Amino acid sequence: MQTTRRDLFKTGLATAAAAALPASAAIPRHTHRTLSATELEANYTKLNAELARPVFRRELFPNPVVLDSIELLHYKNSWLCRVRSTNGAEGISISNAQQMKSLYPIFVDRVAPFFLGQDVRDLERLLDLSMVYQSNYKATGLAVFVPLATLEFAILDLFGKMSNRSIGLLISDKIHNPKIAVYQANGERYISPEETIAHLKRDVAISHAKAIKFKLGGRMSHIETPPDRSARLIPMVRETFGDQMVISADANGSYTPEEAIPIGKLMQQYKYAFYEEPVPFDNYDGLQQVADALEIPIALGEQEPSTWNFRHVLAHNAVGIVQQDMFYFGGMCRCMKVARMAAVLNKQCIPHISSTGLGYLYMMHFVSAITNSGPYHEFKEFNNDLPYKCATSTLRSNADGVITVPTGPGVGVEIDPDYIKKHEVMKVIKPANFKDAE
Repeated sequence: MQTTRRDLFKTGLATAAAAALPASAAIPRHTHRTLSATELEANYTKLNAELARPVFRRELFPNPVVLDSIELLHYKNSWLCRVRSTNGAEGISISNAQQMKSLYPIFVDRVAPFFLGQDVRDLERLLDLSMVYQSNYKATGLAVFVPLATLEFAILDLFGKMSNRSIGLLISDKIHNPKIAVYQANGERYISPEETIAHLKRDVAISHAKAIKFKLGGRMSHIETPPDRSARLIPMVRETFGDQMVISADANGSYTPEEAIPIGKLMQQYKYAFYEEPVPFDNYDGLQQVADALEIPIALGEQEPSTWNFRHVLAHNAVGIVQQDMFYFGGMCRCMKVARMAAVLNKQCIPHISSTGLGYLYMMHFVSAITNSGPYHEFKEFNNDLPYKCATSTLRSNADGVITVPTGPGVGVEIDPDYIKKHEVMKVIKPANFKDAE
């Protein structure tokens, strides 16, 4: 008889569960249950109120700030955005190179032209209107949001330099988290449990992190390799790192609900902190089914493109942690809307980080500004190809696994001007006559 994926899954899980030893670390649990109509209506009322609140602190800028130029700069694997206003202010951002190398035509042709000549104090309104320009809403997701976020970050850097404030103080009236504790992530999936643990031990020794996360399953319902890896790895990681280590795991949509629930129960048995994307990210019915069956908080949001979908899963108590990505979700203003919705329902926000450019830096500024930050945040490899200086932070985790958020104006880092000069300017030209496409 041919062995199926489900047979391998059940066999490995049963073996691991039989050997399980309860851990002593106390991790808060969420109670997932069916909400009454009255409770659901109350949730939506709270969420709608948060969506209506402005994010960008427009009141800090009494005079118009009109964009005179927008430049996308390219050199090797580097993509920068530089904006200048008619009053001489300048801002710069570092894009997600992995995505921008494919998406730069959208930035040049469909995003940046809309913002030329605009008073960007109306940033949030312009972000919304830009989705209608050239029917950009039809490209909702990475295609339009990475270019949009790249431009937004440059505009926020401009405003930060104008007002001598960090980006965090442009989307919040105070800094809530001046320091951020990191978790050590392992992104490898197709290696043995023993190799995964060895790599985690190696990296934790460098980062001094008090929390870790690793990958489960085969990614988006693909077959896991080795076939019993997750079921073996869940108890092994706890036994290796002990009760004091905070542990989470990311399935990247690997499971059906029927497969995800037993894995989640095994994670509960070993007192894991959260369970990320147990089913494909757009399987909202499956997500609800898993959440209702488990106590461990479910985390979601790395791939989610819709504010309304975040609103839905929060209202129905299908997630305990939101994980919107600064680039993938279209910038800090949109991400703040989601964080605020989560906060009003007592849910945490632990943003996802894009792995190229300086994604971790934008994440740090964002986390500094939110009230419902999780206790630990992902920290990926540094960009060692980008020559920059930061006067207010080492941007390295200390012996306690903690990083200081930069406090300088805007993004708080200075890119070597000679390095910027090496970039080719990909000019943005606003069409003389534009007719909206159907």
